[in-house]
Amino acid sequence: MVLDLLKSELSAAIATAVHGSTDAVALQYQREWIADDSPLKVAEKSRRVGLTWAEASDNVLTASKARQSGGMNCYYIGYNMDMAIEYIEACAMWARVFNEAVSEIEEGEEVFKAGDDEKHIKTYTIRFASGFRIVALSSRPANLRGKQGVVVIDEAAFHNDLGELLKAALALLIWGGKVRVISTHDGDQNPFNELVTDIRSGKRKGKVHRITFRGAVEQGLFGRVCMRKGVPWDAEEQAKWIADVYAFYGDSAEEELDVVPSQGSGAWLTSALIEARMYDAPVFRYECPQGFERLPDTQRWDAVQQWLDTELAPALAALDPDGESCYGQDFGRTGDLTVGVPAIIEKNLRRRVPFTFELRNMPHKQQIQVVSFVLQRLPRFRKAALDARGNGHAMAEYLAQEFGWHRVELVMLTEGWYREQMPPLKVAFEDDTIALPRDRDTLGDLRSIKVIKGVPRLPDKRDTSSDGGKRHGDAGIAVALMHYASRNMSYEIDFHSAGTTAATRAVQAATEMRVTITTTGWGTVSGRTDTAGFV
Repeated sequence: MVLDLLKSELSAAIATAVHGSTDAVALQYQREWIADDSPLKVAEKSRRVGLTWAEASDNVLTASKARQSGGMNCYYIGYNMDMAIEYIEACAMWARVFNEAVSEIEEGEEVFKAGDDEKHIKTYTIRFASGFRIVALSSRPANLRGKQGVVVIDEAAFHNDLGELLKAALALLIWGGKVRVISTHDGDQNPFNELVTDIRSGKRKGKVHRITFRGAVEQGLFGRVCMRKGVPWDAEEQAKWIADVYAFYGDSAEEELDVVPSQGSGAWLTSALIEARMYDAPVFRYECPQGFERLPDTQRWDAVQQWLDTELAPALAALDPDGESCYGQDFGRTGDLTVGVPAIIEKNLRRRVPFTFELRNMPHKQQIQVVSFVLQRLPRFRKAALDARGNGHAMAEYLAQEFGWHRVELVMLTEGWYREQMPPLKVAFEDDTIALPRDRDTLGDLRSIKVIKGVPRLPDKRDTSSDGGKRHGDAGIAVALMHYASRNMSYEIDFHSAGTTAATRAVQAATEMRVTITTTGWGTVSGRTDTAGFV
């Protein structure tokens, strides 16, 4: 009966055939997790295996019970609003399946004081006839003060202050509360991995569940995917699906899918957060063959121009002419890529990237040709931030001369720059004010940014892209430079003549014979122009 109700909640048609071993609502690892009533239990898991979905079912059963039957409040803490909404919707679905009387989902605020300051935190609540409720909170440790019940910390490894959050949550155990910590790994030095290690070593009391992607598939995960899609389970399709998933995660698969924490500090952005900010948009790629730089200028120019006219020109022509635009670029010549990231600033201040382009093994002249082509066609172009390290400096300088030093900034990517400019980029991901093309290599580049000695930046190790070439977080840095440009845009001042006076005409007559030009800012240029000469 419950399985039938659950199937009716799925958006796709019920599959005509599902994996034969998955006749229960929950898969084996989900059932084992729900059945474990330990005061503290921890799940180190693969991505997207449905453990939060299973936890939501247990929370609904807990909150719907009377106090004498073990009922209590349940508090869910994800690291962003999207996770909170997804969890609350799963709880609402389970409440309908279990036929429990609940209120509508309530969106509200709680006020927390930090010294003299007040912080308003958005919350989502479901109230049950039992008198208990399920509440999705933010990740501030102070949010748990004075509360009692079950605390669920989801994707714990990616919370900013997990140590303090765990300390606040574990205090609930004193009065009979329970703590559930769920997460993929984010490096072996992360507090989440330390918690897992402490429990396994006996230093801390608790229970650890380990759920790998392949293990979940063996217990029927792909059967559930088939059910949701409304297609029959097939062994060959399952093998292909597994291969595609591992290919998507690439070098991150061992940590993301096989539950093996990477050495060193963990990734700065989670795959879940990055993917949530991606949409269907193109990534244009051009790789020059070996010896391309030795061809005559006109031949190189024509080959690249044909690509620009065919691929990039239509995408640029489709942009909103009223939108303001900015641009970020990471430079590469032979080893790394040059990645260009234009963005349109929408009215709600969301930075939407309509496309990106990647250039591999392209000569400097043709790189300038490509970027000039793009910047000339961006609507209301305001600012570009270009990687000016090494050979990239000459290209950035040329573009600044062409488009203006006020609009093209030469950026030296120092540790200080990373320290100041990367936190606003993370906030953009968390607040959904950035939208990127859905692309495996872009995801990998953003995931390759690590926290090194407290600063988010790229490690020295280079990764392999989907086409077999080497890359070094190139798209990630280009995105960071685009976001920096969007926050430091220059604005042109329009000039409208009010007509000429006699004095003005006299000055104009004088300047026909001689003009002196003096500008300040990045440098000073002085010169004289006669009627037949140039500065």
